[in-house]
Amino acid sequence: MTDSEKHDQDFPSKFTVYVVICWILAAFGGFMFGYDIGISGGVTAMDDFLIKFFPTVHERKLHAKENNYCKYDDQYLQLFTSSLYLAALVSSFGASKACTKFGRKPTILVASVFFLFGAAVSSSAQNIWMLISGRILLGFGVGFGNEAVPLFLSEIAPVERRGAVNILFQFFVTVGILFANLVNYGTSKMHPYGWRVSLGLAGVPAVFLFIGSIVITETPTSLIERGNETAGQSTLRKIRGVDNVNSEFEQIKAASEIARQVKHPYKKLMKRASMPPLIIGILLQVFQQLTGINAIMFYAPVLFQTVGFKNDASLLSAVITGIVNFICFAEWKVSAMQTASGGILLAFLTTTGSLTKLQAAFVVVLVCMFVMSFAWSWGPLGWLIPSETFPQETRTAGFAFAVSSNMLFTFLIAQAFLSMLCHKRAFIFFFFAGWILKMGLFVYFLLPETKNVPIDLMVERVWKQHPVWKRFMD
Repeated sequence: MTDSEKHDQDFPSKFTVYVVICWILAAFGGFMFGYDIGISGGVTAMDDFLIKFFPTVHERKLHAKENNYCKYDDQYLQLFTSSLYLAALVSSFGASKACTKFGRKPTILVASVFFLFGAAVSSSAQNIWMLISGRILLGFGVGFGNEAVPLFLSEIAPVERRGAVNILFQFFVTVGILFANLVNYGTSKMHPYGWRVSLGLAGVPAVFLFIGSIVITETPTSLIERGNETAGQSTLRKIRGVDNVNSEFEQIKAASEIARQVKHPYKKLMKRASMPPLIIGILLQVFQQLTGINAIMFYAPVLFQTVGFKNDASLLSAVITGIVNFICFAEWKVSAMQTASGGILLAFLTTTGSLTKLQAAFVVVLVCMFVMSFAWSWGPLGWLIPSETFPQETRTAGFAFAVSSNMLFTFLIAQAFLSMLCHKRAFIFFFFAGWILKMGLFVYFLLPETKNVPIDLMVERVWKQHPVWKRFMD
C-alpha cells in the first residue's frame, strides 16, 4: 500500500461544491497581490502619471540623448512601488496575531477592507504623499492577506490535494498580474486620467475578496485551537464531505492542545528544534525575490522602454509576459534566461543607443521564458512550503517571519532596481542569475519533500527524517 493510499484511508474526503468555492474565494487574496505587483510598472510608464507626480522623470524620459539605463532612476518613483511592501512587512506580524486570536477568516476580511480603502485613496491622489498613503494601505492588505490566505488554503485542503489547493494562491497571483497588464494597456490611452482607472480598479478584486471572506468557513484548525471543538468537528465534516473525520479531528485536537500550551510562539520559534522550518521558510521567500521576478513584473514596461520599445509597445510586451506567466502556471532555465538577457544588453545596448527590433524582440522572448520557468518552480513553491511545514504551535508566527522576509526583499528590490539598472546596467541580470545558481544547490541539499505528509505530522515524518535537519530536533 502506498503512502498516499494510507493517508486516504486515515483522512477520507471527497470534493464538495462549497469547499471548492471556499478555495477560489480565498485565493482572491492572491489576485489582489498580483494586481498590485503588475499595476505599478504600467502606471509609472504613463506620461500623464509622470507629469503629475514625477515631472523631472518625464523630462528625462523625453530628452533626446538620455541614458537608456538611468532615465527612470528616481527614489520617489521607486518609493511609489516599494512603500506597499514595507507596509506589508510591518503588518504581517499583526496579521499573525490576528490569525491566532481571531482566526483566518476575519483576518482575510480585514485584508479586503485595507485593499478597498487603499484603492480609493491611491486612485484619487492629488499629491505624491496621498499616492504613497494609498499604497501603504494596500500594503497592509497584502500583509494580512498573504499571511492568512496560504494558511487558510493549507489547513482547509485534504492532505492528498494540499499542494494543488495551495498553488491556487500563486495561480491567482499570476491572474492578477495579467489582469493588471491588460488594464494598463487599455487605460494608457485614456488621457489624462488613465492611471486613476488603473489604480482604482484594484477595488474590483477587493470586493470579491470581501464577499468571499463572509462566505468562506473558518478552518477547523483555527476553531479547535481557539476552543471551539464542536464547531471545528462540524466544519471538518462539511469541508471533507464525509461523516468519518474522527482520525483527522483527533490529530488536529492533539496538535491544538500542544499549541495552547505555548504562550509565546515567537520565543518558541527561536529554539533549536524550530530552526529547520524557520530557516527553510525564510530562505525560500528571500530566494524567490532574488530570482529577479518582481523586478521584471514591477518594471516590465519601464524595462522594455529601456531596450527601445515605445510606450504602447512596452505595455503590450508586459501583457505578453503576463500571459506567459498565466499559461505556464524549471530551475536551471530561470538562471539561463537571466544570463542570456544580460548578455544581449551588454553586447548591444549602449548608453544612448537602442537595440534593433529583432534584438529587442529576442529580449522579450527571453523574459517570457524566464517568467515561464519561474511560474513552475519558485513562484508557487515559495508560498506553498512555508505554509505547511511549521507545527501548529508556531505556524502563524513562523509564517509571519516567512511573509515579512518576502516583503522585506520585495521592498529592497522595488526600491533599488531602477538605481541598480542605472549603475550596473546589463550586469543586473548576471547578479540575479548568480543567486539562482546558489538557490539550486540549496534546494538540492536542504529542501525536504512534503508531498502526502499530513500538515500536523511534518515534524515526525519530515524534519526528524531529513539527514541534515534531524540534528536540530529534540
